[in-house]
Amino acid sequence: MSNQGYDEELRSEGEYIASLYGRLDAERVRVNGAYADALRGEGLALSDREVSVSTKAREMARLKIADEGLCFGRLDALSGDRTYIGRIGLFDDENDYEPLLVDWRAPASRAFYCATGASPDGMSRRRQFRTLGRRILDFTDEVLGRPDSGEERGDAALLAAVNAPRGEGMRDIVATIQAEQDEIIRLEHAGVVVVEGGPGTGKTVVALHRVAYLLYTKRERMERRGVLVVGPSSGFLDHIGRVLPSLGETSVVFATPGDLVPGLHTEREDPPPVQRLKGSLAMLDVLAAAVADRQELPAGPEAIELDDITVPLDAEVVAAARQVARDTGLVHNEAKAVFEGEVVAALTERAVGLIGKGWLPENDTHARPDLEKNVRRELEASLRLGAVLDGLWPVLTPQRLLSGLYGSPERLRAAGADPALFREDAAAWTVSDVPLLDEAVELLGWDRTAERRVEARRKRALEEYAERVLDLIEVEEDHDDYEFALRPTDVLKAEDLAERFAERDERDLAERAAADRDWTYGHVVVDEAQELSEMDWRVLMRRCPSRSFTVVGDLVQRRSPAGARSWDAMLSRYVADRWAYRKLTVNYRTPSEIMAVAASLLASFAPGAEPPDSVRSCGVRPWARRVSEVDIEESVAKFVREESGREGTSVVIGPPGVAGAIAPSAAKGLEYDAVLVVAPERILAEGPSGEAELYVALTRATQRLGVLHTGPLPKVLRGLDTGQRTPDAYLRCV
Repeated sequence: MSNQGYDEELRSEGEYIASLYGRLDAERVRVNGAYADALRGEGLALSDREVSVSTKAREMARLKIADEGLCFGRLDALSGDRTYIGRIGLFDDENDYEPLLVDWRAPASRAFYCATGASPDGMSRRRQFRTLGRRILDFTDEVLGRPDSGEERGDAALLAAVNAPRGEGMRDIVATIQAEQDEIIRLEHAGVVVVEGGPGTGKTVVALHRVAYLLYTKRERMERRGVLVVGPSSGFLDHIGRVLPSLGETSVVFATPGDLVPGLHTEREDPPPVQRLKGSLAMLDVLAAAVADRQELPAGPEAIELDDITVPLDAEVVAAARQVARDTGLVHNEAKAVFEGEVVAALTERAVGLIGKGWLPENDTHARPDLEKNVRRELEASLRLGAVLDGLWPVLTPQRLLSGLYGSPERLRAAGADPALFREDAAAWTVSDVPLLDEAVELLGWDRTAERRVEARRKRALEEYAERVLDLIEVEEDHDDYEFALRPTDVLKAEDLAERFAERDERDLAERAAADRDWTYGHVVVDEAQELSEMDWRVLMRRCPSRSFTVVGDLVQRRSPAGARSWDAMLSRYVADRWAYRKLTVNYRTPSEIMAVAASLLASFAPGAEPPDSVRSCGVRPWARRVSEVDIEESVAKFVREESGREGTSVVIGPPGVAGAIAPSAAKGLEYDAVLVVAPERILAEGPSGEAELYVALTRATQRLGVLHTGPLPKVLRGLDTGQRTPDAYLRCV
């Protein structure tokens, strides 16, 4: 195409994209007006009004995010038809709703991501736009249908994206989705989809785009139940948090494994041996035994005083009542009522026998029933008996059960638990405790006593307010028909009026779901899934009975001793063979020079693993420099100063004790333009997961990598430039 032809085409495309923005603005005006009408609710029942408001609010959010990169591509078919591809769909409502812009998730968009020179899928050309705000800057064309044009596409757009400086959070990839990624995003599989990939392969962003795709194609089911996204840390969730909103999807709950019990948040970790113990399914038996241990027998007879007699409560009565309660199969807190009823029945029989001894025949049908009733009533009202029964069969919360277990060597022995579970601060909850607390709910029942008390107080306050309102509108005494007039209270009770005053739950789906332990989701995404234990998976499977999951991870990067060593071993007990496996093989983040260093480390601890292939190189090798212990702090400070003057993001990763550094585990799933790894020899020495930790640290950089070491450079770090040049000598990859 000549320069003149290109300029004319660029102007034409600019006019078309400007018209799309005009259509977007008109649609926003229409939806904003409809939203205002819905808020007024004229002619609508309250429930219909709430649905309408919610629907219009979602439409407004969808349109709000569309400004940035509204249209990013065009497909030309062999038939001559042109299809413009973008973030959302726009239609010409004056021309039979002809599509002006096709949503990237629609079937008609698939060829934009999958067509190749060898398999053009009926297309002759793919065009990609580069825009700034609402203005088109330029475009690139790829002619399809030529076998020699290669299997990869969109190199210019892709490389521009991967080379761009990193911002504060992860970006979506709707304009540059690659064929292997698109196949996973659109995969029609109703069960669990496992996506495995090495560093930089885009597995996280693929999983998030799959969520957006499912919300688009199965909106009714997904929006009704929402989606849960589980990531390894709060920092990671902050990093990925803008992707789904940028795609117009908000019915999503983000959580770490330490957030999965409502009201609790923790990122504290146990020592590795304790993590292994708590993550094992053997803890199911420990928890069951711990609950049984709290269903106690009295050490000796307890004297229960009644008005006329003292009746003994002994182990025989309690054991029989306990067995009846256990045989019901009810959870502990619900079975307590059965236990108490059995004890009261047995003591009633004993008391009546003692009181009636010598004068009340066994077959008496007159005095005996009344005496039994009176004795039962007295026993049920006995504070002494109530206190004894509460001690023998206490109402337990998950927190009370576990803290009582961890803080008592005797209870640990009784439950058959490893003594290593003992800790002084029994209620200092760790991430590994969360699935155990959740499992305890299954054994104890979810105590909603506090919630019911709050609701009862709120309801009573509303009723009292309603009564005062009704009092204010009494019929006046001088009314002609005062004696026969209907009063407000004759046709409307205070509790009925209170219902009208009751506050509606204004929380959105994500807020309601996150606060409800019994909420079940339409889909669950699990990132860094190799770190989850067997007990973690039980929690997640309870949260999604439909078993609709997207699971992403890399077994090579596993650091948790309780984590997955095999996807099949971890998942098959829940879904049998109803899971699909896909592997991402291309590294879009890490330049080949940095990946070569990481690959040499990978070969040392996972010789059978294949590192992902990098799509780019930068021509500059990452560097390493030996410094003394006293010089580490100044060297780190120098790195931070130099990077603060460059565009993009940077981080220092190191073992505990290095000032200004984060741990490799905290960097998991994140990416930075520049990374300084400090004391790799100490990271390797951290334990069995040291190699995986260092592998994570080395693969966070998208542009620049430096290493500071105080001892000899580990032999597994081949490929580093060990010359004496300073860190500011390295260049940005281009």
